[in-house]
Amino acid sequence: MLAEAIGKHLRCPRQSVTGWMVISWLKAHNRNLEASAVQLAGVQPNDTVLEVGHGPGLGLQSAAKLLTGPKGHIIGVDYSEYVHKRVKRQLKNLVVSGKLTLHLCDVAAMPLADNTVNKVFHSNCYYYWPDLRKGAKEIHRVMKPGGLMVTVLYLYELENIAAKWFVSGDNWRPENYMSALSDSGFTDIRIEDTTHGYKPFQAIYATANK
Repeated sequence: MLAEAIGKHLRCPRQSVTGWMVISWLKAHNRNLEASAVQLAGVQPNDTVLEVGHGPGLGLQSAAKLLTGPKGHIIGVDYSEYVHKRVKRQLKNLVVSGKLTLHLCDVAAMPLADNTVNKVFHSNCYYYWPDLRKGAKEIHRVMKPGGLMVTVLYLYELENIAAKWFVSGDNWRPENYMSALSDSGFTDIRIEDTTHGYKPFQAIYATANK
């Protein structure tokens, strides 16, 4: 029961003491990982960038600092209403300036036009998607031809989380996620071991082939 409750809040934090604790933990735990995702994506000043499952908003802030051109724009999607409202309030200045757009939605149904996004990144996220292929196909739809997606995760931690039933099924396995990417039109799919400081993590790269 406890594992299931924690898993639900990790997947979709709600406004509660547990939800607040999960958000606080994510801010501390994912700070370096989010920064690494933005760096590996190679964000350019005039890119349109999408973060899937933006959580506390750390990646949004990191990307926004690099989007210094007049056309630079960052989009964040998350399906937690609690997280969406919290980040919208915290990053109000970016929203008001037009640099940041936030959407409360499922990754499989984003209110974005086809071929609009240059770069996509997400951190410790894909294994909470209800359907890997639907999510991957929707991301592929909104990406420009040749656009790059970077997925970052702590695989050794993910294996422990899955073993404790915080994550159900086999969606957490990188090979299943990468297979869904391939089936959805992505190419040049690869996983690499890398580090941020002393802490190792994995990065999965995929290019939107159209």
